[in-house]
Amino acid sequence: MTRMISPTVTGFADPGPAATHRRLADLPDRVIGGDPRHETRIVHQSPDGRFLAGTWRSTPGRWRAFTGRDEVCVLTAGHVRLIAADGTAREFRAGDAFVIPDGFEGGWEVIEAATKHFVIRDTAPREAP
Repeated sequence: MTRMISPTVTGFADPGPAATHRRLADLPDRVIGGDPRHETRIVHQSPDGRFLAGTWRSTPGRWRAFTGRDEVCVLTAGHVRLIAADGTAREFRAGDAFVIPDGFEGGWEVIEAATKHFVIRDTAPREAP
């Protein structure tokens, strides 16, 4: 019996939908420092929207991390720091891969403009239809 894993295989560099742009200052409860601007291009999203993959770029700045998700990141350019609520910090540079588990409390700091490939599994509770 053959099982199909995916109808098509998608590469992160494949042409696809246009990127979306967001200025985090539009989310004032998130920004801690600077004026970070994000560009995100989704290359895959599951039918229920809870699993997605794409490429993200950010200018320098610092903000509170989003929650309700597990995220795998592969940094392809730049320099970032993730700072936990207890002050523990981890730095990553181009070529590094890391996991941000659901429940992480803290923030991102982009020290040098950064690009990452990401895979996110949405874990936030959904309201009943």
